[in-house]
Amino acid sequence: MSPTTITNLSAVILLATASLTPMIAQDLQSPTGLKPLFNAKDLTGWHGLNPHSVAKLEGEKKEAALQKMRAEFSQHWHVENGELVNVGTGPYATTDKEFGDMEFQVEYRTVAGADSGIYLRGVPQVQIWDKNQIFDPKKPDRKPHLGSGGLFNNTPNTPGRDPKVLADKPFGEWNAFRIRMIGARTWVWLNDQLVVDGAPLENYPDKSVPLPAKGPIMLQTHGGEIRWRNIMVREIGAEEAKKLLNSP
Repeated sequence: MSPTTITNLSAVILLATASLTPMIAQDLQSPTGLKPLFNAKDLTGWHGLNPHSVAKLEGEKKEAALQKMRAEFSQHWHVENGELVNVGTGPYATTDKEFGDMEFQVEYRTVAGADSGIYLRGVPQVQIWDKNQIFDPKKPDRKPHLGSGGLFNNTPNTPGRDPKVLADKPFGEWNAFRIRMIGARTWVWLNDQLVVDGAPLENYPDKSVPLPAKGPIMLQTHGGEIRWRNIMVREIGAEEAKKLLNSP
């Protein structure tokens, strides 16, 4: 190969590489405007919290428990190959920042028998099941065989409580959630299939209390290893929220 040919080939490679770089960046943040919540390097922007464990505590006892969970967070969560990993123990991964109306996207991969979920505004939850679990008639409100994505802590047999379709992928494959939240109304897509269609997320445990206007995103874990990646969010302003609610 002549020097001229080598030079021309190098130029083509450089142009191709340069053209790919903005395309990747565009995929991450535009046109949807999604921004990373997880830097794929460390736990910056996150802390440990299990809200159920401190619900009945007050004052110094509550503050001590909150500080303990923050201190223990890195003992249960770590970053591996750009993934946020937990083996099924410890406090939930909780964003330092609080969010109101938003679009949220995340990919996860879990194992058989695991039970997890995503808390929105600190309220449980968009459920993650092992779809292969057999339905237990003694626990009629637990329906893992219907798949993930339902609003598990909503009132049983109401719209959105269980997913509209079974969209989970087999174990070993990554699943992708897209979640939109406006007010209390919640839409959930799992692997590009609509599983919750604008159902209101009920507050928990006191469903008579309105859902908070803002709160953290929390990644729950218990029962087995779960891995998360490509954790991204886009906040929705009042004007856009109104348009989306009024759209067909």
